[in-house]
Amino acid sequence: MIPVPLLVCVLAGWCAVYLADTLLRSSPTHRIGYESWLARRGLTLSPFHIRWQTTIFNRLFAYCARIHPRALYVWFNSGLVFGVAAMLASAVLLVKTLQGTLAQMTTDNPRMGAQQALQVVVPGVNLPTSHLAYFFLALLLSGIIHELGHAVAALREQVRVNGFGVFMFVVYPGAFVDLFTTHLNIVSPAQQLRIFCAGVWHNFVLCIVALALLFLLPLFLFPLYSSGGGALVTQVAQGSAADGPRGLSAGDIVTGLEECDVAGVDDWNSCLSRLAGAPQTGYCVPTSGLRPSWAHGRAFKRLDGTLDCCSNNSLTDLCFSYMKGRAAEREYACMPVRKMVTGTRVCHSDRDCDAHTGLGGGVCVTPSLQNQTRFIRVAHPPAAPMLFVGYPPHLQHAVSLTNFVPRFGFLHLDLPIFLETFCKYVFSLSGALAVVNSVPCFALDGQWMLNALLEVALAGAVPDRRKRELLGFFLLLAGSALLAANVALGLWMVTAR
Repeated sequence: MIPVPLLVCVLAGWCAVYLADTLLRSSPTHRIGYESWLARRGLTLSPFHIRWQTTIFNRLFAYCARIHPRALYVWFNSGLVFGVAAMLASAVLLVKTLQGTLAQMTTDNPRMGAQQALQVVVPGVNLPTSHLAYFFLALLLSGIIHELGHAVAALREQVRVNGFGVFMFVVYPGAFVDLFTTHLNIVSPAQQLRIFCAGVWHNFVLCIVALALLFLLPLFLFPLYSSGGGALVTQVAQGSAADGPRGLSAGDIVTGLEECDVAGVDDWNSCLSRLAGAPQTGYCVPTSGLRPSWAHGRAFKRLDGTLDCCSNNSLTDLCFSYMKGRAAEREYACMPVRKMVTGTRVCHSDRDCDAHTGLGGGVCVTPSLQNQTRFIRVAHPPAAPMLFVGYPPHLQHAVSLTNFVPRFGFLHLDLPIFLETFCKYVFSLSGALAVVNSVPCFALDGQWMLNALLEVALAGAVPDRRKRELLGFFLLLAGSALLAANVALGLWMVTAR
């Protein structure tokens, strides 16, 4: 469910704004001055909605509309083709998303929701509060680029732009352009279609730019940050198994998990996934090291059926099992874990240890742990390896890492993370705006795109304008119902579960 503190803050903020607005408008002394102040600054207030409109960017839009006319003609015609294709693709995607949501409602498999391309985003529910700044900045940038496309396309088609503005509805920011309706109705349907498709086309281009920046980020940051030499720890959750004097700390560079090399965050995640599903790694120790005095207690069964031999709950000892003699009997010994595994070779059988443990041969010992628990050595030189005992996913969630290691001490560890995360949000949200605005739905760009497309494509085949409008109405009704069903069911799935 939605976090109560976040909801209270949002409601309290809007109530304060609306109350102040109401008091100033009803005041005989301040009403005229207040309304004049709002008008001069292009501000409009209503419940849960505030918007600002200005004409200061009109010259910039006009300048962009005059740059290389032939290139702009090709550019916006490409947008027209993309917009028409996106209308069909968005409808298909929404149908598949609706099918996936309905299937998820009838199953308990949590992975089905993560496989869907489109999901309703609710701040504080399926969007971490720590990512709210990324989300709102990326959403505002996507909206501005979207409206920039409409404005430049309109001026190129000789349609006047009255102004540009930004708004906030509840907590969601956005942008808009005010086009002169008379000019828009005069131009041909093909010109209208180019104007209406320009928004989703620019959102698609922004997606490509964000994706390219994401992949080229190591190249851009190369003078200041290096990558490929390990995963840099940026944050460790307090109180977790990775925290502590012998654990990890911000600034450590992880280079390996057991025998799995770590060159970056992807390697870290894949190594942990591999270790979680693979049998527990063994370690080579000399036969002489298995002294009877190291066996502090007799092995006993845990509730899950596994065996333990360290009954004193020591923080420095761990129960290991090994095969004794030719009879292949499994024995257990409680050993000082750090002393035993530091600098030792990993193994899967005693044969792996014969040539690496000196005189007297060696034995492959394996930690005796619960079914899903793993013992993992985390290499972060020059410090001694961190020894982790627990579930690998817990280690994955307790440690935040990045691929970028600063070359100079004054550089901030979180700068590459900010750029990387912001690019991911821009890619996701700009793509979502392109999809949603392409849907033939009332009050969205898809409505005007569909109407203009029907005028272009069916003017000769269906001469009666009313029949074309009736066909467009039913298509818009179907698209609106499809989008509303996706939003309603998606919101229910997010908040109810």
